[in-house]
Amino acid sequence: MPQEPRDPHPAPQAAVVVIGYDDRAHVAEAVRSALAQGPAVAEVVAVDDGSTDGSAGLLARLAGREPRLRVVSREVNSGGCGSPRNAGIDAVTAPYVMFLDSDDVLPPGAVDALLTAATEAHAEVAGGLCVRREQPSGREQPWQAFLYPAHRVLDRPDRLPRLVHDTLCVNKLYRTGFLRDHGIRFPEGRFRYEDFVFTARVLAASPRIVLVPDRVYVWQVRRSAGRLSLSLDRERVENWAARVEACALAYDILLGAGQKELARAARAKFLDHELRMYARELGLRDADHRRAWWTLTRQYLARYDDADWEPNPVAPGRLLARVLLASPEPRDLPRLRELAARPARLLPPYARTADGVPVWSPDLPQVSLAPLLTRPVPVLPLTVDAELRPRARASPLRLRLHELYGRVAGAAPVEVDVAWHGREDGRTRGRTTATLTPSGPAVWSAEVPVDLAGLGSGVWDLSLTLRFADGGRRTVTAHARTGAGRLRRRALPSAAHGVLLAHPYATHSGALALRVASGARGVLDVARGRLHRRLLHWDPDRPTS
Repeated sequence: MPQEPRDPHPAPQAAVVVIGYDDRAHVAEAVRSALAQGPAVAEVVAVDDGSTDGSAGLLARLAGREPRLRVVSREVNSGGCGSPRNAGIDAVTAPYVMFLDSDDVLPPGAVDALLTAATEAHAEVAGGLCVRREQPSGREQPWQAFLYPAHRVLDRPDRLPRLVHDTLCVNKLYRTGFLRDHGIRFPEGRFRYEDFVFTARVLAASPRIVLVPDRVYVWQVRRSAGRLSLSLDRERVENWAARVEACALAYDILLGAGQKELARAARAKFLDHELRMYARELGLRDADHRRAWWTLTRQYLARYDDADWEPNPVAPGRLLARVLLASPEPRDLPRLRELAARPARLLPPYARTADGVPVWSPDLPQVSLAPLLTRPVPVLPLTVDAELRPRARASPLRLRLHELYGRVAGAAPVEVDVAWHGREDGRTRGRTTATLTPSGPAVWSAEVPVDLAGLGSGVWDLSLTLRFADGGRRTVTAHARTGAGRLRRRALPSAAHGVLLAHPYATHSGALALRVASGARGVLDVARGRLHRRLLHWDPDRPTS
C-alpha cells in the first residue's frame, strides 16, 4: 500500500516562553515572531517581570486577539532573567519548551526545525544555530557555528565536550518533562549569566541531544541602547565577578554530576573565551578596576590543577592565566591585550634565561615559553606591525613581521597577502600580495599601496596571510603602530568623491583598523557623530582651562 505523505509540519507540541522587563518597544515583535512559527507552536507564554512602561498592558491586548498567547505578570521585578524563565517553565503545558528574550526574534521555521529533529531523534534537547545581529547595521555573525555544521545526534553530551562553549539557553528546544523530572531550573533573582548555570545543569543530566544546522534564533545586539544587556555591560568589575561566579558554579555542577570531561572543557573554555575577552578591554578600565579584576581572576585561577595546564601550556588563554598567577599586581597590559586578540599576537621583546630558555620576561622567568620552540608555525602568535599614512593618492601600508625565537627565520617568510574586510557587511576589497624582505635584525618588511577611494565608506579591518617557503601559511591581524601622529585622522581630496576622511585607529585588541567617510555628506555625518558623543560626555560642572 502507498505510504501516507508525511506532514511537513510537526504537531503543535512546543511552547515558547518570552520574557521581558520594561521593553515595550520590542516585546511585541518577539511575541509575533513566536506566534508566526505556525502550527508547531501550541502556546506562547509571555512573562512580564514587573514592567513599569506599559509592557503588561500591551501583552494583555495582544493576548485578547491571539488565543495561543498567555500572559504571566510578576508584580515585582526579579532583577534577572532566571526567575521569569522559571515562571514560564511552571506555566507551560506543551511537551516541549524553548525560550525567547523580549528584544530578540525567532526566524521563520525555527520551531519546526528543532521540534522535527527532537521528535525524530527521541532527544531531550535539540539545538540549532544562533546568529548575533548588530543593530542598527543588521550585520550578522554566527554564534559557536563550529557546533552546528550538520545534523548530528549525540547519545550523551560528553560525546562532544565542546558543547560547553554554547552557554545560550535560547537556541535550544527542551522536553518539558525532562526539565521537570531533573529539577532543572535557572538561578533565581539577580543572578547574571544564568544561562551558564542552566546549561551546566542540562548537560549534567546527560540528555540525548540533536544538533541541526538551521538558523533558530536571532540575538539582537544593541550596543547603543540606553540600558545594555547584562552580557554587554562589562565596564563594571561586578560584571566580571558575576561571570566568574557563574563559570565556577557551572564547573562544580558538571564535576559533581561525574561529568569530568565536560567539567575540564568548561575550565578550558573560561581561559580561551572569558579570560581573553575581558583581558582585551582591561586597558580601558581605571586602576581600581584593573586591580580588582586582577585579584578576582587570580583567586579563581588558583583553583585550577596541573591537568588544566597540560594541554598546550602556551595557548593564548593559558599563557595569559600563567602571567596573572605569576604576578600579584597588574602588569604588561599592552602585551596581554595583544595576546588576547584573535588570532593572538605576542609582542616583543622575546626574553630568554641565561641558559637560553624562552620566557615571558626577565622578571617573570617562571613563565616559560619553551613550548613555542616545537609548536607548528601556522599556530604561533606571530606579530606584524602595521602603519598606514593616508594620502590623496595611494596610501602606503608598511608592514613589519617580527622574529619569534628563530621560528620565523626557520620557516623563511616569502610573501604576505593583504585584504581589507568591511565590518558592516563582510565584503572584501583591496586584495594584494607583497614580498617580505629582511630589513634589520629579526624583522621582515613589506609595503603595499592602499586605494582609500576604492575601499569606500565604512569601517575596514586589516587581514594578513603570511606565506612561508615550506608552503605553510599563517593568517594574522596587524598590531597598530602608535605615536608620532601615526593614527591621525586626515581629510583628503578625491577625484571620485570630492573629499575623503580617513582615520586609521587601533581596536580594543590593538589591531589596525580604518574608518573611511566619503563625500561632503559622509564627512558631515562624522562631524555630527563626534559632536553628539562630546555632548553625551559633557560635564557642565567641569572647569575649563
